[in-house]
Amino acid sequence: HIGGTNGKGSVAAMLSHILKAAGYRVGKYTSPHLVSFTERITINEERITEAEVTDLVAYIRQTVDGLDPKRTFTFFDFTTDLAFEYFRKNNVDIAMIEVGLGGRLDSTNVISPLVSVITNVASDHMDYLGEDISHITREKAGIIKEGVPVVTGAQELAGRIIEETGKINNSPVYVMGRDFSYEKKGTQTMSYSGLSIKLNDVFINLKGDYQLSNGAIALCTAELLSMLGFGMGQREVYDGLSRVTWPGRLEIIKEKPTILLDGAHNVDGIKTLVSFLKSQFSDRRRLLIFGVMKDKEYEKMLDELLPFVDEVIFTSSANERALLPESMKGFASKAIVADNPAWALKKAKSISNENDVIIITGSLYLVGECMTIINDVF
Repeated sequence: HIGGTNGKGSVAAMLSHILKAAGYRVGKYTSPHLVSFTERITINEERITEAEVTDLVAYIRQTVDGLDPKRTFTFFDFTTDLAFEYFRKNNVDIAMIEVGLGGRLDSTNVISPLVSVITNVASDHMDYLGEDISHITREKAGIIKEGVPVVTGAQELAGRIIEETGKINNSPVYVMGRDFSYEKKGTQTMSYSGLSIKLNDVFINLKGDYQLSNGAIALCTAELLSMLGFGMGQREVYDGLSRVTWPGRLEIIKEKPTILLDGAHNVDGIKTLVSFLKSQFSDRRRLLIFGVMKDKEYEKMLDELLPFVDEVIFTSSANERALLPESMKGFASKAIVADNPAWALKKAKSISNENDVIIITGSLYLVGECMTIINDVF
C-alpha cells in the first residue's frame, strides 16, 4: 500500500517491474490516468481492456443492486473496487495499490497490506488534509496497520510522526538515511545499502535524481517482501529497475525542439523539475507551458519555476478544477495566455526553434491532454 505526497506511482511502477521480472503476477492500481482510464489498472504492466472495464462495471452494478439498490459511490470508490475485483478474478500474486488522496480516509485503505509505504510528505491538498505538515502527515500515516512494516523517505517532523504512529501500531518503521540509503553514482545510477543487501551500479530507467530516492524506497520494500515470501534475486532487481517506465514524469517525447513532459503538481514537484532543468538544460532556451488546478499553491510553484524559463504560456486543461489561465497572467511579464492546450502547443511551436526546450507542467491532466494531441502539432 503506497502513500505519500510525491513518488507514489514511480515506486509502484518500480516494484511492479521488479516483481514481474522475478516471475510473479503483479497487479498495479494508480491514479490519475494521463490519456486512458485503462492506465490505472494493470497486470504485469498490461492494461485492463475497455471491454473488461465495461464487463466489470456491469457485474459490480448488478451485485450491488441485488444487495442495496440505493447505495451510491464516489468515482474513486467505484474504480478502487473495480481494480480489486479485476485482480481477484485474474489471480494476481501481489498488487501495488497507490493511495488516491491522503490515506486515513482513502478508499484504498480497506486493505491489509504486506508492507505500507509512505514515500515523503510535503504540502499538497491542504483543503482536505490540513494546512500544516503535522496534519498532512497524520492523514498519510493513517495507512499504517497493526504489525505491518512501514518504509518511508519522510524526514524531520513528518518522519517522527510516522515513527510514532508505527510504534502505536507495533509496526516496524524503516527510514531512509537510517535503515537504508543510496548514493548517486552517475546519471540515473546509484549504489544501495539496505537492510541485508548492498547493490552497486543500479540503473533506474527514469530521469531525475529524485527517482534514485524512489528507487531506494522500492528496494527496501522489495527486501521486506522477500522476507515475507516473495523471493527475488539481484538479477531480477537490476533487470526490473532498468526497464521501468512511468509516463509523464520528466519524460522527453520529442526532439528538435525538445519537448519535456512533467506532471509536477505541487511545490516539491516543481523544485525537482527546476533542479533537473538546471542540470540538463542550463544552456538552452526554455519555453514553459503551464496549467494548474485551482486548489494548488500555484503562486509558490511559479515563484520556483519562472526564474528558469525564457518564455511563458499559461493555459488550462478541460478539467473542471483547472485554474483559468487569465488568473496567472500577472505572475509573468509578457506571458502568453492560451485558452486550451492545443492553442498553447501551436503557439509554442510558432515561437520556438529546434534547439529550444518546451516544458509542459503544472498538472497531470494538462500533461495527459497534451500527450493526445502533440503529434498533430509537432
